[in-house]
Amino acid sequence: MRSSGYTSVCMHADEFQEALLRVMERKQHWAWPAFTNGRVAKDQLHIHLEHEYAVYVRDFPVMVGRAYVQCPIPEVRRELAENLYEEETGGLAAGRPHPELFMEYPRGLGMDLERFERVTLLPRAKKYRDFLDTATGEKGWDVATAVVTLFIEGTAHERGELDPNAKKRPEPPLEEHPLVKHYGLPIESLKLTKAHRKVEGNHRASAWKSVLGHVKEDRRSAVVKAMEQALMHWLAYRDDVAEACSLKP
Repeated sequence: MRSSGYTSVCMHADEFQEALLRVMERKQHWAWPAFTNGRVAKDQLHIHLEHEYAVYVRDFPVMVGRAYVQCPIPEVRRELAENLYEEETGGLAAGRPHPELFMEYPRGLGMDLERFERVTLLPRAKKYRDFLDTATGEKGWDVATAVVTLFIEGTAHERGELDPNAKKRPEPPLEEHPLVKHYGLPIESLKLTKAHRKVEGNHRASAWKSVLGHVKEDRRSAVVKAMEQALMHWLAYRDDVAEACSLKP
């Protein structure tokens, strides 16, 4: 496995934050423009959606729950509990569990929903999922919290969540959503997108506050290493999906 580049026992707070931000700024994949520009054939788009669902969307509340039950810090537990409640029930904003709302995408596109219950993961997709299970269940609350709330939920625009002068996460009008614009998804099927826009600002702030404010100094290198590993596995997973969708670099 590739070295993370962070081998020191302790990291200063500013170094820790910058290391995490640099990981997130690399959470970009060469094939993503093909999905956002409609260049992926509609009959192959299900490969992407099925894998997103099976790799992490379906069980994301469980992953948040693993971080919660390991965490000894009441303040962080409260933030995780709120996140878990919304993901599992939609009780704060969405009205329905987020995994259920995700399924409105394939439903609105007329896909065979039974396929989502019997997904055979591509090899590197399975490795990414195995990594997520290990990172959230066996590496401590701090690694679990960072991987779940920073990496999985975060984007390449995380610096904009901390720095008011940095580029923010883009939020185009719903009419410009790629699934609407290029694949004919009804706007009413974007319930999960709408829910994310309601709660994601608070989730991002809470995630960064929990990790930057409570991870002990001698654990920061381990957290950064786990984030680097998450990125490596995610990029490989996205390579597999791109190839399955007939895309080439």
